[in-house]
Amino acid sequence: MAQSSHAVVIGGGIGGLTAATALHLRGLRVTVLERARSLKPVGAAISLAPNALRALDVIGIGDEIRDLAAWQGDGGLRTPSGRWLSRTSAAAAAERFGGPLVLLHRATLINSLAARIPSDSIRTTAAATLADPGDARRPARVTTPDGELEADLVVAADGIRSGVRRTLFPGHAGPVYSGFTTWRVVIPVPGVEFAAHETWGRGRIWGTHRLKDGRIYAYAAAVVPAGQHAPDDEKAELVRRFGDWHEPIPAALAAARPEDVLRHDVHHIAEPLPAHHRGRVALVGDAAHAMPPTLGQGGNQAIEDAIVLAHHCDDLTAYTAARLPRTTAIARQAVRIARLNMMSNRVGIAVRNTSMAALSKAGPALFLRGFDGIADWRPPHRPYASDEASVGNR
Repeated sequence: MAQSSHAVVIGGGIGGLTAATALHLRGLRVTVLERARSLKPVGAAISLAPNALRALDVIGIGDEIRDLAAWQGDGGLRTPSGRWLSRTSAAAAAERFGGPLVLLHRATLINSLAARIPSDSIRTTAAATLADPGDARRPARVTTPDGELEADLVVAADGIRSGVRRTLFPGHAGPVYSGFTTWRVVIPVPGVEFAAHETWGRGRIWGTHRLKDGRIYAYAAAVVPAGQHAPDDEKAELVRRFGDWHEPIPAALAAARPEDVLRHDVHHIAEPLPAHHRGRVALVGDAAHAMPPTLGQGGNQAIEDAIVLAHHCDDLTAYTAARLPRTTAIARQAVRIARLNMMSNRVGIAVRNTSMAALSKAGPALFLRGFDGIADWRPPHRPYASDEASVGNR
C-alpha cells in the first residue's frame, strides 16, 4: 500500500494494537477505534511463547517485553494432592524453541504497544460498525459516533463477539460454549514459595505462576453449564472448588479478595471461517479464530496475525493463505487439550495421569513435542530487533 493509505483498526486490544503498530511502521496512517473508555484490558496476565516474542521483535519491542516479563522457570503438572505428574525444564523449552516463555500483565503489553502509535491515532469510546467492506475499486467504510471513515484497509480486532465477522460472514455459526468457565486473579501473596505449576483434577484445573513484580497470577477452570455465577461471590466459589488442593492454592485463596476474582465463560469458534478477510477487511485474533486458553496461544496467535497482516497488507488473499490453516490447526489442538485436562471420568483420569507421568520420565523433549510447529514459528521477514533470544533463565 502507498504510504498515504489509511488503515482503520476496530478494537484496541493486543491484536488490534499490534496490527496498528506494525502498519504504522510500514508507513500507513492508522486510526484505532476502541469502544471502551480506555485501553485498560479486561483480564489478568498473558503468557507469551517464543513465536509471539519473535513477532514482537518485528515491531521492535520484543526485547522490551522480555525485560518487563517474568521468564517462566521450571515447574510442571500436579494432582490436587500435590503429587508431580511431570516436570518441565525452562532451559529445555528455550533451547528447543529458540527463546523463553514469559509471563506479564496484559496491561503492561498494552501500554508498550500503545506507546508506539501516535496518541492522536487512538480514539476511545468509539464504537464502530462496518458499513461497507469495500473492494478493489472502492474503499471500505466504517461508521462511528463521530461520522464515517473511509479506509484502504480495515483490521477487525473486535473480539470473540465480533460484529465485523457477522457482517462479513452472516451465515457463519459464530462462537460456541467450550464447556467450562474460568477464574483469574493477580494478587500479592507474601512469604509463599512455590514452583510454577498447573494442577489437573476431575473436571477442574488450577495454575499458579509468579509475575516479575512478585505478585502471583493464578487461574482456574471448571466444567459447568454456561451462564452460571456463584450464589455469594466468586472467591467463595473458588474456595468450595479448590480450597482443599495442595499449596500454594489455599494461600492464594486466602490472600484474594472477592473483587480480585474475574470469571468468564470460555467460548471458541468451532467451525473455521472460510477466509480471514473479505474485500478490504481482515480479521485478527479472537474475531477470526477464538480458541480455548488451554495452549496459552490465543493472544500469541493474535500477535502473529497482526505481523503477518502488515506483511501482506497489499494482498489479503495471501494473509488468509498464511493464517487460516495455521490458526485452524492450533485452535483444534487447543480443543483437544481442553478435553484432556477437563476430563471428568475417573478411569480416564487415571489413564491420563499415568500416561503423563510416563511421558515425563521418558524425557522433557517428548513432553515438549506438543508445541512443535507452534512455539518455533518465525515471522515472514527479518525483525527490526534481534531475533536471537537467550535460552537461559532470568
